[in-house]
Amino acid sequence: MCGRYMFQPDKNPEIKRIYQLAVDAGYTPKTGEVFPTDETALIVAGERQVKVVGMKWGFPGFKAGQSIINARSETVQQKSMFADSFLKRRCVYPTTGFFEWSKAKQKYKFNFSNDTQTLFIAGCYNYFDDVAQSILFTTEPNESMIQIHDRMPLILAKNQINSWIYNDDFAKDFLQSSMPQLISQVEE
Repeated sequence: MCGRYMFQPDKNPEIKRIYQLAVDAGYTPKTGEVFPTDETALIVAGERQVKVVGMKWGFPGFKAGQSIINARSETVQQKSMFADSFLKRRCVYPTTGFFEWSKAKQKYKFNFSNDTQTLFIAGCYNYFDDVAQSILFTTEPNESMIQIHDRMPLILAKNQINSWIYNDDFAKDFLQSSMPQLISQVEE
C-alpha cells in the first residue's frame, strides 16, 4: 500500500517551501516520484516548532535488503517495531499525491480534487545504527479508494500537523479517524 508518492516542488508552492527548508538544513530529498529507501523531506518535532528534515523512507526489514515502508494504524501501538516510535517520534510526509496499483496492475495516482493541494501523510521514525529512518501509516480505505486497494494512507489536514506531532492523545485518537475523499486518475 502506498509504495510510491509524489514530491513535486516545481508544481506546488507549499512543497517548494518545504523542499527549500530541507535543502537549507543540508538535506537532499528526492523530488518527483519517491520510492522506498529514497531520502525524503519530513516534518518532525523541533524544539519550539516543527522543522523539516531529510530521512530515508523505510525501516530495516527482517531479511537483508528488505524495507518496511508502512504500518497499519490499527495495530501500531501494539507492534514492538512501531509502538515506541509512534509514542516518541511522529512525523508527517508532505506529498503531492500517492500511487496505488489495482489487482489488474493498473497504476493510479490519488490526490485531492485540487491537484496543487498538498496531501500530508502521518508516520513515525526511529534510529537504526544512528541513522533516522521513517515509515508512513495506513488505514482502512474509504469509498474513494476501496475499489482499487484495501488500504490507504493515514491523511492529515494541514491544521492537524502540530497536534499529530506534539499531542499524544490527539495522535492516538487520530489513528481511528475517517479519511478524506480523494480522486484518482490512471497513470500511463
